[in-house]
Amino acid sequence: MATSIGRTTGVAYQFWRLSRPDGRITIRRRHLHIEWETIIQVLRLSGPATVQMLVFMVSWVAMVRILSSFGTNALAGYTIAIRIVLFALLPSSGLASAAATLVGQNLGAKKPERAERSVWLAAGINAGFLSLVGMLLLVFAPQLIHLFSTERVVADFGVSCLRIVSLGFGFYGVGMVMSQALNGAGDTRTPTLISFFCFWVLELPLAWGLSHGAGQGPRGAFIALLTAFCAVAITSTLAFRTGRWKLRVV
Repeated sequence: MATSIGRTTGVAYQFWRLSRPDGRITIRRRHLHIEWETIIQVLRLSGPATVQMLVFMVSWVAMVRILSSFGTNALAGYTIAIRIVLFALLPSSGLASAAATLVGQNLGAKKPERAERSVWLAAGINAGFLSLVGMLLLVFAPQLIHLFSTERVVADFGVSCLRIVSLGFGFYGVGMVMSQALNGAGDTRTPTLISFFCFWVLELPLAWGLSHGAGQGPRGAFIALLTAFCAVAITSTLAFRTGRWKLRVV
């Protein structure tokens, strides 16, 4: 109920801001008509991006299924650690979205080189920031996990997950910017394919193989998670460096 009330309030505030006459962007009744050409363009661009998010979310669900086979303590520790990770990534997610906006803006202004410079700058800032955050999580993992659970077994799993995942924070910073930059250029297909191969083809089989086949237990799944996100960063950077995104028409 609290979640529904909060999100409904947010949407109501957005409508209020967009209907004010003094706003930067104002929506009027005359704007509310169907433009099929625009709708088709939006669907064309958002289709792969939707699949991209679907691939990502399904991989999280599958990871929960793998970890649930080790009991509720392992699953609880993993859930706590991932919530902390997602919270720590929020500022960098905003920076990655800004990089996507800069790419689209500069490509629209016929300045692809400036778009490229802005992405590399954003990636460097993001990597530096998240590397610092990752070190803090690595050092203070026990204290952070104990804020949510004092059960020793749960806390042990949570600390293990948080420390392993935080090792790749610098990579995550680069990967987030590069993926969003490609999306901002209109090349939503490439990040979708990268997400598919890194999360479904690499992460899930590796998580199952390390945790069950190699006898690593939940630790194996945490290592697979780290590996997948680092792979996303590397492949996204390589895709960005090819420069083919500059030829996309948004």
